[in-house]
Amino acid sequence: MSTRLIRTTLVGVTAMAAAGSALLATPAAAVGAAVTAAETRAAGHTATRAAMDAAVEAGVPGVVAEVRDTHGGWKGTSGVADLSTRQPRGNGDRFRAGSVTKTLVATVLLQLQAEGKIDLDATVDHYLSGLVRGNGHDGTKITVRQLMNHTSGIFNFTEDPAFAKKVLGIDFLDTRYDDWTPQQVIALALQNPPQFEPGTSWKYSNTNYLLLGLIIEKLTGRPYADEIERRVTRPLGMRATYFPGTDPRVPAPTRHYSTFTEDPGRIHDVTELNPSWAWAAGEMITNASDLNRLYAALLGGRLLRPAQLAQMTTTVSTEGNLARQRYGLGLIEYETTCGIKVWGHSGGIHGSSTQAFGTKDGRHMITLNFNGDWVGGGKNVVSAEFC
Repeated sequence: MSTRLIRTTLVGVTAMAAAGSALLATPAAAVGAAVTAAETRAAGHTATRAAMDAAVEAGVPGVVAEVRDTHGGWKGTSGVADLSTRQPRGNGDRFRAGSVTKTLVATVLLQLQAEGKIDLDATVDHYLSGLVRGNGHDGTKITVRQLMNHTSGIFNFTEDPAFAKKVLGIDFLDTRYDDWTPQQVIALALQNPPQFEPGTSWKYSNTNYLLLGLIIEKLTGRPYADEIERRVTRPLGMRATYFPGTDPRVPAPTRHYSTFTEDPGRIHDVTELNPSWAWAAGEMITNASDLNRLYAALLGGRLLRPAQLAQMTTTVSTEGNLARQRYGLGLIEYETTCGIKVWGHSGGIHGSSTQAFGTKDGRHMITLNFNGDWVGGGKNVVSAEFC
C-alpha cells in the first residue's frame, strides 16, 4: 500500500552459536570448509544481488532481502536505511509490510473454518448484519469467500477521491497522525458504487479485508490482531512482527520515503504515520526473517489443515488487473519471468514496498523490502532469485 502501489493494489533460517573457547578449538580445516560453504551459498544468489543493486541504482534508497532454501539461508542488503545519516540497510531491519497483512487475516479465517466457527460461503450480512449497504452494495449477496479472493465487487476505499486526496496525496503530510476506525473507512467506501456484481469479476479491494477483520472480531470476541498473534505470530516465534494500531512509529534504523505528484522531484520522509486506516488490510510491521518463517510454515502445512490450504491456493484470474498473477484466499500465485510459479503476497504502504514469495512447498522463500515507493522492480528481484 504505497502512495504509488496503493492506488491499484491497496497494493534467518539457521541459528548457529558457539562459545568462544569452542570456536578457538575448531580445527583450521573445519573453519575453512565452513567459509567455503558460505561463499558457495552467496555465489548462488548473484542474480538476486544484482537485481537489488539495480533497484538502488534506479532510485530506491535501500533494499533488504533474505532467502531461505534447502542450503540454509542468505541475507543481502543494498543502499541505505536512512538518507540523512547514510546508514546502510541491515538484515534485521523492520518495515511496514502493507498488504502482506492479508495473508495472516486469511489464515485465521481458514483456521476458524476448520474449527467449524465460520462458513466461508455464508453471506457477509450473516456475520455483519446490515453493515454492507448503500449505492448498490448488498451484504446479503456477497460471501465471505468473495471478500477473501477479491471477487466481492465492493468498492476499494483507497480509490475514493476524498480519501486519496487526504491520505495518499501531499495532504498526507498534514493528516498522517489522524485516527480512523474500520467502520469509518468502510462507510467511506460504500459512498461509491460497487466495482461489479459479486462473483462476476475480480478487482483488488482493501475494503474486503477491513470487513474480514471485523468478522474475526465478531466470531472470537477479541481484536483481530490479538487473534493473529495468538494463532500465528507467537507460535511461529515471529518476534519482530506486530500490529501498531495507532502508533505512528517504525523501529529504527530504517526510514521510509515517498514522493508526491503534487511536489515532483522531492523525496519526503513518510516513516511516521498512523496506520489505523489500513488496519486488517495492511498495518503490520515485521522483518524479512519473520515473513520467510511465516510463509515457509504456511505453505509447508504447519498452520492449516490440507483442506484449508487447498482452498487458500485455489486461485481466480486477475486478468486485466495484476500481470502474471492469480489470487487465492489472501495468497498470490505469481509467475516469474522464466515461468516458475511462486506463492506469497506483495505489500505496499507509504514509503515501503515488500515482496514475500516462495515455492508451493515453502522450501525456497525470498522476502525483500524497498524503503521507497516511487520505483518498482520488486518482482524483478523475486524472479532473479528463482530464475
